[in-house]
Amino acid sequence: MKKELRTSEGAAPIGAYSQGLVVGDFVYTSGMGPLDPQTGEIVGDDVATQTHQVMRNLGAILAAHGLGFDDVVKSTVHLQHLERDFAAYNEVYRSYFSRPYPTRTTVGSQLLGILVEIDFVAHKSA
Repeated sequence: MKKELRTSEGAAPIGAYSQGLVVGDFVYTSGMGPLDPQTGEIVGDDVATQTHQVMRNLGAILAAHGLGFDDVVKSTVHLQHLERDFAAYNEVYRSYFSRPYPTRTTVGSQLLGILVEIDFVAHKSA
């Protein structure tokens, strides 16, 4: 059984997808970009600013199910300019987590008008 997560505090879907789904003890988020939840506009023109906005959006989705960044077990990250932006993105990303860090895959991708997109898998302990 799956339950949809939706919050106005995170960026609204712009396609046929949910912000997040609860399946058992796990929460799966869609890939989130750096969109302002109120205006739908892209926030920032550098990867650090955009990564902060992505993390705020993802944090809001997690919070909608009573979770936080410490509950994240896996992330997938897409960077428009992998080599150029990895260090700046990684510095911001790291600031949201403590050890043990989630597992992570980071790849270079063709993104539409944004520099970073991230999705999470989180686990809710009993």
